[in-house]
Amino acid sequence: MKNGQRYEPLTVPRRVILGPGPSSANPRVLRAMSLPIIGYLDPAFFEILDEMTGMLGELFRTEQRAFAVAGSGSAGMEAGLVSLAQPGDTVIICSYGYFCERQILMAERLDLNVVALRTEWGKSMDPAVLAEALKEHPETQLVVGIHAETSAGTIHPIAEFARLAHEAGALFMTDVVTSLAGCELEFDAWDLDYAYSGSQKCLAAPPGISPVALSERGLDYIRGRQKLSSSWYLDLSLIADYWGTGHKPHHTAPVSMVYGLREAVAMALNEGLAQRWKRHEANAAALRAGLDALNLEMPVSESDRLDQLTIVRLPVGVDDAKLRTQLLNEYSIEIGRGLGKFAGEVIRIGLMGESCVPANVFALLNALEKTLPEQGFEVGRGAAVAAASAQLARNPSPLYSA
Repeated sequence: MKNGQRYEPLTVPRRVILGPGPSSANPRVLRAMSLPIIGYLDPAFFEILDEMTGMLGELFRTEQRAFAVAGSGSAGMEAGLVSLAQPGDTVIICSYGYFCERQILMAERLDLNVVALRTEWGKSMDPAVLAEALKEHPETQLVVGIHAETSAGTIHPIAEFARLAHEAGALFMTDVVTSLAGCELEFDAWDLDYAYSGSQKCLAAPPGISPVALSERGLDYIRGRQKLSSSWYLDLSLIADYWGTGHKPHHTAPVSMVYGLREAVAMALNEGLAQRWKRHEANAAALRAGLDALNLEMPVSESDRLDQLTIVRLPVGVDDAKLRTQLLNEYSIEIGRGLGKFAGEVIRIGLMGESCVPANVFALLNALEKTLPEQGFEVGRGAAVAAASAQLARNPSPLYSA
C-alpha cells in the first residue's frame, strides 16, 4: 500500500506496433475517447450517430446502410452469419486462411449447412472454384469470402465473388477488417451485401467496435425471414434501427468507442481515401525492398499480396519466438507470428493506419539487420535501409499528419 492506495495507476509499455493488429491508436482518437459520457439515447448522441452514418457511408463507398456493431470484428462476423442465413441454409465459405476457418466454426455452431471451399494459403482464390460450387449447390443462401486475409497476407477478388453469388440467387458477405481504409473497397460498385470491419487496423482506433455496411437487399432479407435470428444482440436489422433515423432503443452503445471511431473515420476522410490507400502501398513497397535486400523470402506473389500485411518466411535456423521476443524486448517493436498452416514458418509484418509511416519501416529493417545475424542468418549492414530509401525516392509515401 502506498499513500493509502492499494493500487497504483495503470502503466503499460510504449510499443511500435507492426503486427497484424491492432495498430497504434492516434492521440486524436484517444483524446476523443476521454470526452464526457452521455446517454446512448441522448439527442446529442443521436447527432453523433447521424453524422457517423454518412461518414461511414463515405468510408465504405455506399449510399446504403452503414453503422457499427458493438464488439470487435468477430462480432461483426457473427452478426452477418446469424442475420443473413437461417439454420439448415446452405452457406458457401471460401477458405484460404485462419480467419476463414473462424467463419466456418461460427457457421457450424449456428447449424448452417456449411460448404467449405478450401484453397491454398498464400494465393488469391480463383473465382472459378466458387462458380463450380454454386452449380453443385443451387440452393445456396449465402456466400462468404474474406477480402484481405490477414493470416495469409492475401487479397481476394470479392467483386467477382459477389457477382457469382448474385447470379446464383445468393447473398454475399465479406470481411474487410484489414482492408477498410487501407486499400480500394467499393461496397456499392462491387454490389456487396454485407461487409464488416474493425476499428483497430487501418482506422488506427482501439479495438472494440465493428464498422459495417449492409445492402438494402440484405436488410430486406433479414426483415422478411421466416424465423427471427437466434441472437437478439447481433440482429443486424435491430442494430440498423438503432442507428437509423428513428433510433429505436437496442443495446447500450459503447459511447466512448463511438467517439473514438468517429474521430478515426474523420481522420481517414480528411486524409482522403485515395491518398490513404497510396500511403499503405508506398510504405509496403519500401518494406519489401528492404526485406529483399536482406535476402528474406516473401512467399506471396506480388499480384496476390496485401499492402497492409507482409508475410516473411523465416530463414533456416531462425527461431520465430526468439526473434519476436528480441525485437519486443530490445527495440520495443511488435511483429506477428504465423497462424494455422503458417505457424512457426513465417512472421507477419503489419503497416496499417497510424503505424504505416516510413520511420517505422526504417526502424524495423534496422532492427532486423542487427538481430538476424545473432541467430546465424548473415545480412549486409545498411543494405535494407538503403533499399527502402531508394524505393521511397522512386515512390514516395504521402505525408501523414493528424
